[in-house]
Order: sequence, then C-alpha cells, then structure tokens
Amino acid sequence: MELSDIGMIAEECWRDIPEHFPFIELGAFIVMPNHLHGIIFINKSNCENPTVETQDFASLHRNPTHDHEETQNLASLPQNMPKNQFGPQSRNLGSIIRGYKCGVTKYARGIDQNFCWLPLYYDTIIRNTKSYQRIENYIISNPKNWAKDKFYSTDARSCVSTSKSYP
Repeated sequence: MELSDIGMIAEECWRDIPEHFPFIELGAFIVMPNHLHGIIFINKSNCENPTVETQDFASLHRNPTHDHEETQNLASLPQNMPKNQFGPQSRNLGSIIRGYKCGVTKYARGIDQNFCWLPLYYDTIIRNTKSYQRIENYIISNPKNWAKDKFYSTDARSCVSTSKSYP
C-alpha cells in the first residue's frame, strides 16, 4: 500500500497509542484503502497504577486510611444516576479505539473535511498461538488480497480512504 496523507496519519497515530496507554503493546498493523487491521496487547500487570478509572463520572481513588473506594466530588453527582452495568469505560479497548479515532480525525479533517469513520469496529479476543498466527498472517497478507476482501471498494471517497493506489 502506498499511503495517502491520511493513511500516514492513521499509521503514525497507531504507533503513538502506547504513549497514551502505557499498558499497550502493538502487534501487526496495516492501513487499507477504506479500513485498517491491528492487534493490540493489553497488559496492565506492569503498570504503576493498574486500576481502571471512570471516564465520565468522578474518578475513583484508593484512600490508604480506608478499606473502601471513595469518589471525588460526590456531591456533584446526581443522586439518581444509573450505574453503568458494564463497569468503568476508560483504560479499556473501547477507550483506546475511541482515542485513536479522535486523534486521526483531528488531523484528517484538516486534509479532508468529509473524513469519517464507521461508527463501530470489529474486535475479537485472541486466545491462543494458532489464532494469533492466523490473524497476524491475515493482516500482513491483506494488501495482496485486497481485490478479494469483503471491504473492497474502488470508491475514493470511502470513510477511511488511506491509499493513493490500489494493488
């Protein structure tokens, strides 16, 4: 793939993910004309602070003099606020992808005001070496198989148009 300016931004922002999320290691990655593939390893065991903090609510912190979690600015929280049934939504895969998409979009819209992402993404947990090797091979081989890809498009205005030429 010969990357366009937006493709180069997508690749650079990908390489920068561990700077924003130090518990992340990056695996195979490829920018395609209208999508991308990448492997993210999440390893919080080596973090100085492996706790997960909330994103939209008051942050939780451990008070060493108490055996329970306290919230900062509790008085500012509405008393009837529903609890998120999925737990805190920061420092997880969703927040990583959200941050990545925001970073790329910020710069990409300076090049093309119509730049957009599909609203969702596909993810899977890689559970063993065989699956990892299969997925890594798929990512690495994706450019040569582009014409057969289910996302194949020759539409230059696709949401993540990142290639100047197609294979």
